[in-house]
Amino acid sequence: MCFQAWPLSDFFFKVKRLEDTIEFLLAKFFHSWEAQNQQEKQTANFQQVSENPVLTNLNSSLLSWKGDLICALLTENFSCRPSPEEALLWSEGFEELLASKYGVAVFRAFLKSQFCEENIDFWLACEDFKKIKSSQKLSSKAKEIYIEFIEKDAPKEVNIDFQTKILIVQNIQNATTGCFTSAQKRVYSLMENNSYPHFLASEFYQNLCKKPQITTEHHAI
Repeated sequence: MCFQAWPLSDFFFKVKRLEDTIEFLLAKFFHSWEAQNQQEKQTANFQQVSENPVLTNLNSSLLSWKGDLICALLTENFSCRPSPEEALLWSEGFEELLASKYGVAVFRAFLKSQFCEENIDFWLACEDFKKIKSSQKLSSKAKEIYIEFIEKDAPKEVNIDFQTKILIVQNIQNATTGCFTSAQKRVYSLMENNSYPHFLASEFYQNLCKKPQITTEHHAI
């Protein structure tokens, strides 16, 4: 399988550059729109223009389009796109999807288009955390994960209950590889029961499972 020779970090780097490009294009669009409507901003009707539901829907559509474009480019342009047979294996169970590096990468791209990539990011961070051998590194990494995913208003705060958060606070005082076990199980369950079915039903995944059509050319004799 060709993807195994392609470091996952390179994949995420390419995706990040793609996202930055899309963010730049979206910023240019809105800057252009604001420039064209500069005169309207000085009128009494500007509030009605800025609250126009058409513009609100356009903004929402563009953000959704950003995620769809990421998925489309990942699907069409990466040379190590999985075979339809490989993609179909992911529907046999959530663990099958997470066992595939490419599966994890495309699932994350899908979650990003749904604005909930923090769940897979947290799960991956926990998987890496459990591989750490040094107690000193465990302690510092545990605090990093807590700050990024667990504490209130964290940049990528995951949806876990208050009691689990309290348990994590206690655990990281004397960090072990099991610090985030309860939270990771909770997030895994959320993805398996919510995001995963939506992923399988998405047009993005269905396209991955389609076998390429073979076209034949008929030459006139």
